[in-house]
This record gives sequence, C-alpha cells and structure tokens, in this order.
Amino acid sequence: MFGKQTRIGIGAAILAISSLSAAAAVPFSSLIEQATLLEARQLGGSLFHVQGLALEPTRIWATSVDNANHKAWLHEFDRTTGKALRRIELTDGARYHPGGISVADGLIWVPVAEMRPNSSAVLVGIDSQTLEVRRRIAVADHLGCVAVSDRRIVAGNWDSRLLYEFDSATGHQVRVVPNPSQTRYQDIKFVGDHLVAGGNLDWLSGTVDWIDWRSQKLVRSIKAGAIGPVRPFGRGGPLTGEGMAIEGRDLYLLPEDGPARLFHYRLEV
Repeated sequence: MFGKQTRIGIGAAILAISSLSAAAAVPFSSLIEQATLLEARQLGGSLFHVQGLALEPTRIWATSVDNANHKAWLHEFDRTTGKALRRIELTDGARYHPGGISVADGLIWVPVAEMRPNSSAVLVGIDSQTLEVRRRIAVADHLGCVAVSDRRIVAGNWDSRLLYEFDSATGHQVRVVPNPSQTRYQDIKFVGDHLVAGGNLDWLSGTVDWIDWRSQKLVRSIKAGAIGPVRPFGRGGPLTGEGMAIEGRDLYLLPEDGPARLFHYRLEV
C-alpha cells in the first residue's frame, strides 16, 4: 500500500529501467533467498491488480482491485488446471480495496477497505462453497491483510505498521501491536503459532518473515528480490501483484496481475 496512488509514474519508469540490468544479472530462481523455484502455473481468466492469495486442496483463491472502476473482486481457480471458476464483487461503497486473504473453517477472510490510510475497513468471512458473506467485522482503520488461526484473527493496517488482533468467535478487538519488522506486509498467514508475512521493504526488495505471535519476536526473515514485471512483492508497475501463501516448506506467490502465474517455491529447512 506504500505510495499506491503515486507510484505508477516516475517510480514505474525507474523500475522498468533498473529491471533490464537486474534481470540479466540474477537468475529467476534466486529471487527468493533460501528457496528453489519448482513451478510456475498459468491461471486462466483475468485478474486486476492482485492483492491476496489463499490455497485449499482443490482451489486457489485470489483478490484483486480494479482501480479504474473502484471495484473489489474475489476470484476462484481450479488448483490442478488453473482454470477460472467463479468470481464475486466485494465492493462496499467507498471500500473497494480487497487485501491479503486467509481461509479457515470454510470461510475466506477478506479485508475490504478504503484506498487510503487511517480510513475504514470491513473484514468479511465468505462461505467457500456458496460465496455468501457469513461474517462482517467493521474496523475504523484501513486493513490490508488478514490471517486466521483458532480463535484469533490478525489484520495489518496500511503498510502493516500496526497489527490488529480480534477474537474470531465474537469479532471483538483484543489488542493492537506494532509490526516488529520494517517490512510492509501485503499478505499474512498463520502457521502454528507463527505469523508468516510477506511484503516489501523498498522499491526493489522485500522479505518473508516468521513472527512468534505470542512473544511478538521476529524469528526468521528471508530476502526477496524484484525483477521486471515478475516481482515477488509488487510495489511498482501495473503488472505487479502481491499475493503469498505457505504450506509447510512450500511457498506460493502470485506476483503478476492477469494473465497471472502461480509461482511455487520450496524453502530450505
């Protein structure tokens, strides 16, 4: 969300020029530190500006924002073939920014926010079978990503400077804590008691971080590069998305807007 409304112009031009030399110097498989690229799977249909990624055994979920028409979308794909299956609009008045997402207990959790900091958002829980909205939690701040675990929902605000925790059963806010990292998280997931979060540090680099949620300590961080139109954590031009998901040692990124590919990395131990 860093500079969303101003970065396309000069910033995108600088990135396009810098990516020409960077792409020649760095092999694509080394874009993620301590990881090996295994596959890049083409997704069908069309995505706008990608914001979030979540995986189920047979399905891929992604959010995207249509900035030109101020619309928020949730997309469903077949995980085996990459075929586009369904999509629904999530626009909620002035709130048309759908952020990083998570799936838990049959619900897809999506923050839908105004496209500005210090604004408002609604966390919606969407039934993964019917695509009907089952839960709504209103928050007086922009929220750009969400992770769910047991009775806990954690969401990051603009650039994830603050992390909000809610009780998933009641929707009540439990606490607000500062981000222990300088990384501006775009997509976050719970893996056990660790919050795994990916985002950008600056125009050309990002990290994937593991945070022990109980102690609020950063316990692991790996670097991610940014090359040309395929950039693990977005931030620059019109072709850069921001989705991230993780399953054990398997890290998945959705770094392109449509037509998009799902990149599968294997992390080192």
